[in-house]
Amino acid sequence: MNRKKGDRPFTKVVLAMSADGKITDEARSPARFGSTADKRHLEEQIASCDAALFGATTLRVYGTTLPVTASDLLQQRQERRQSPQPIHIVCSASGDLDPNLRFFQQPVPRWLLTTSTGAQCWQGANAFERILIQDAAPSFDWAEVFAKLLGLGIDNLAILGGGELVASLLAAGCIDELYLTVCPLLLGGRTAPTIVEGCGFSEALAPRLELVSVRSIDQEVFLSYKVCPG
Repeated sequence: MNRKKGDRPFTKVVLAMSADGKITDEARSPARFGSTADKRHLEEQIASCDAALFGATTLRVYGTTLPVTASDLLQQRQERRQSPQPIHIVCSASGDLDPNLRFFQQPVPRWLLTTSTGAQCWQGANAFERILIQDAAPSFDWAEVFAKLLGLGIDNLAILGGGELVASLLAAGCIDELYLTVCPLLLGGRTAPTIVEGCGFSEALAPRLELVSVRSIDQEVFLSYKVCPG
């Protein structure tokens, strides 16, 4: 397992993108362009963690999350004395999520990160095992949120999108590694989301990366980076 860093979980982003850096098309359709190898790679990364965090838009687009199903990965989690499935944490300030999404029938532990207002949407419901409330304005105080996650036993955390969430975590200095799969297609589109959205970074302030590994399987390239200390 990865080391902890200070007072927060060790955190890695895991995303597939087109060769021009898009994580979906301009219509924001569910991205299904990754191969079987990429899906296995994603499942391996999720299985190695205590929890996976993703934004509400990502959940609304896909309607599901990716549980660990491979027998060898389940065995590895058992050997590490982890629960069969990582916790899947939805980040939604509004709490506005459709309870009929298939996600709510999947056999995974579900948590919600939201505000006091968003939590009211789920009063009396049992859709989430835990609701974490964070009311810092104008956005979440990620240092406080991550310290709370660490205190709840989450030492290793995967970030599964989308680009706005990744941008805010990079800006807060809360990302340690990135695992990016480059898929052999070009999506284009001025408004098609990329792996990092938000307001962007100036060149002088842009997070710097250290390339750790490169491997190719068929037509896809699997990259891993460390985020250099700011």
